[in-house]
Amino acid sequence: MEDDELEAIRRRRMAELQQQAQERAVAEAQAAQVAAQRQAILRQILTPEARERLARIELAYPEIAESVETQLIALAQSGRVQSMIDDRTLQEILRRIVPRKREIKIERR
Repeated sequence: MEDDELEAIRRRRMAELQQQAQERAVAEAQAAQVAAQRQAILRQILTPEARERLARIELAYPEIAESVETQLIALAQSGRVQSMIDDRTLQEILRRIVPRKREIKIERR
């Protein structure tokens, strides 16, 4: 009797684990597809030099790079990008987007 119950619990747990693994695989596939679409759009609107700069920024500041990518993609999808964005234009965009570092002063009394 206990063996039957134990086996039923094992089967249920195994089914749950398989379902979780399947859901995870679907989510990963969707995320990969979205990333591929983002990269395709960025390849269309950025010159190779600008893409390289954005990739370097992504290594150091991933949240800033994602923000810039999202804004560039939104501009491209709305039709506001007339020509390819070169490295100099990307630098200007980054200067406008990235907040200036604040200087911290510590006063001793």
